[in-house]
Amino acid sequence: MEDELLASGGAAAAPSARRPRPRRRVKMAKGDPKKPKGKMSAYAFFVQTCREEHKKKNPEVPVNFAEFSKKCSERWKTMSSKEKAKFDEMAKADKVRYDREMKDYGPAKGGKKKKDPNAPKRPPSGFFLFCSEFRPKIKSTNPGISIGDVAKKLGEMWNNLSDGEKQPYNNKAAKLKEKYEKDVADYKSKGKFDGAKGAATKAARKKVEEEDEEEEEDEEEEDEDDDDE
Repeated sequence: MEDELLASGGAAAAPSARRPRPRRRVKMAKGDPKKPKGKMSAYAFFVQTCREEHKKKNPEVPVNFAEFSKKCSERWKTMSSKEKAKFDEMAKADKVRYDREMKDYGPAKGGKKKKDPNAPKRPPSGFFLFCSEFRPKIKSTNPGISIGDVAKKLGEMWNNLSDGEKQPYNNKAAKLKEKYEKDVADYKSKGKFDGAKGAATKAARKKVEEEDEEEEEDEEEEDEDDDDE
């Protein structure tokens, strides 16, 4: 099974004559090194197995990951339930491992701080508003669809919309952003106290910024989970 995939996984494409543009460095937030490794799906185990088989049989041949991932996805869709059973069992065992480790896990000191329930919530983008409207419809018309496939479908639908069709969602997002900015200003102003106006205001501003960063990290973690599906 894995051989069929890897036969055409091939070496990486020949480099283009055009000089590659340097990638911009992205600063990654440091996570807790003691936090248990996330649980893997059956499909993730399937892809991992294919990669390991390829490394054993073709240690000197690099993999074109875009092509490799595409072929893995196509092969997975055509596999029978019996063929997938092995990977389903691996996923179940890994979930038991993850649940057990999470019970013993306690966030390290200096980890994420408890969010202030009174702090303003960051507003959704136009795309997120679109997703909130159409996600239930996709799930109802496609029972059993995975989270990753739902996200992929929503992305395709959004990209196929014209600017005019996106406008209502973007307009609503802009209004929500305006309200959010006013709420943040009010929230910060409430931190002013007699004798400590400057310090209190600065502390309030820092708290909002930290909570915004944490929400961004949460969204990135959700995206990673979607990709694993």
